[in-house]
Amino acid sequence: MAALNGAVENGQPDKKVPPLPRPLRNLEVKYTKIFINNEWHKSTSGKKFPTYNPSTLEKICDIEEGDKPDVDNAVEAAKAAFQRGSPWRQMDAPSRGRLLHKLADLLERDRVILATLETMDTGKPFLQAYFIDLEGCIKTLRYYAGWADKIQGRTIPVEKLLVRAVTETEHFGPDENFVCFTRHEPMGVCGAITPWNFPLLMLVWKMAPALCCGNTLVIKPAEQTPLTSLYIGSLIKEVGFPPGVVNIVPGYGPTAGAAISTHDSIDKIAFTGSTKVGKLIKEAASKSNLKRVTLELGGKNPCIVCADADLDLAVECAHQGVFFNQGQCCTAASRVFVEEQIYPEFVKRSVEFAKKRLVGDPFDARTEQGPQIDQKQFDKILELIESGKKEGAKLECGGLAIEDRGLFIKPTVFSEVTDNMRIAKEEIFGPVQPIMKFKSIEEVIRRANSTEYGLTAAVFTKNLDRALTLASALQSGTVWINCHNALYAQAPFGGFKMSGNGRELGEYALAEYTEVKTVTIKLSQKSP
Repeated sequence: MAALNGAVENGQPDKKVPPLPRPLRNLEVKYTKIFINNEWHKSTSGKKFPTYNPSTLEKICDIEEGDKPDVDNAVEAAKAAFQRGSPWRQMDAPSRGRLLHKLADLLERDRVILATLETMDTGKPFLQAYFIDLEGCIKTLRYYAGWADKIQGRTIPVEKLLVRAVTETEHFGPDENFVCFTRHEPMGVCGAITPWNFPLLMLVWKMAPALCCGNTLVIKPAEQTPLTSLYIGSLIKEVGFPPGVVNIVPGYGPTAGAAISTHDSIDKIAFTGSTKVGKLIKEAASKSNLKRVTLELGGKNPCIVCADADLDLAVECAHQGVFFNQGQCCTAASRVFVEEQIYPEFVKRSVEFAKKRLVGDPFDARTEQGPQIDQKQFDKILELIESGKKEGAKLECGGLAIEDRGLFIKPTVFSEVTDNMRIAKEEIFGPVQPIMKFKSIEEVIRRANSTEYGLTAAVFTKNLDRALTLASALQSGTVWINCHNALYAQAPFGGFKMSGNGRELGEYALAEYTEVKTVTIKLSQKSP
């Protein structure tokens, strides 16, 4: 008799591997309008904009184009939902947590739909969207659902307040006639502007802690990839969030994004994207109401491979670290520093990995790399590849577009890269691996830190002292030791220097969505 549901037969467990999920290739897009007050609206201007499939360059559908009037409407809805006495403000913390858990349940239910939409809109491989992006969304929602009823202040012991002259014999001690404590309160209306490389995951990174703390939201997804964000609007309504708590306005950065950044009734903005745009948002916020700003920006991240490293592990992690998501990651291992004793072997193995990487249809389960997001990024990457050739780097493999397909670029490896080359200084955001050589730990620390960015870093070594020395010395918000892209909902994420301000994820993100209020009470009767 065959073993059922993992039962044991003849002393051996059933080792059948569950079938891989399959995308919905003919999926119909249902949600293309602006989501305000739990209702779907056409844009005030009547304008629409197209969203394209980068794998085929075909238009998927037209989306309502939000602008300043639509942002104003969304902000008014969010303000009303945040008012004292509203259903959202009257909701207790455990109930907020239950809503976030229900939202996670619906993401699990619709996981194939959402992963399919993400693949259609971004070109990322379906299985990566399903197992990485959606898994990260679900875990993040559940993590912050658990935090909702644990956000609390502290009581503070205070000393006696004296209004008369103090003598040397005066006794100082606690004043039991006063009670002092803090409250952590929601900030109000929060704006979230999300990127195109991880549209749904970055939305959840912002939405989950904001809602956990009791805020309301106005969200602008990237114009290239609005589909999964709009689908989330339907789930927000289905879960039972009160109207106005979450509002989603698709549109362009210079219009809808600028309207959020400058709006005087938005109390905080969270943005993930380029450093250039991050600067514009921070400037706009300072010129309006000095709203709080959290920025997760670019990176030119060092990956340091020491001579004593596990070479197989280092080569594979560095490969995945730069080529994952078509190289379109702010965390990409885009400056690989390899100690000179193992440099030739590391380059050789890296080239072998790159040549084996399967590029093609992102709906094919075998595909490891899909297309770049759009023509602008495609052209930028190829231009940087050409700069590497002209400036003297050795092209080991790749370096070309795949001519018979959409926006596909062959996995590219450069060796003999020097720090002054553009491919060593600029954020490529594509499938390009520059490999550099170093001689000493002191040298590689100096070179790794010689950039305006400071988002992530990775170190590969078996020597614990060396690992901790590098972790301490590297100017990065995250340092991975013998791994790469190890991100968890519990662990804070953010950058140093021009890579951003503030932190997302973990307990640290709660501080980005709350105001701390001090309350001091003088008791009516003196203590005995």
